Amino acid sequence: MYYSELCDIYRLLNFKALDEMGDRINELEQSINDLKAEMGMEGSPSPLAPPKQKSDGANQEDDSA
Repeated sequence: MYYSELCDIYRLLNFKALDEMGDRINELEQSINDLKAEMGMEGSPSPLAPPKQKSDGANQEDDSA
């Protein structure tokens, strides 16, 4: 029974650590959004976001030119 109690404590500590990391991530995201708003970039996409692909029709027009 001692081992089971240790496992429960270990799981609790892991969940607490994960919750704390989640809270920190949320705070960082809010700080980033606040900075973007201050810079006037509120609706701008993330620089790491992949570029939008053109539709097939747009690609065919580019190829024919």
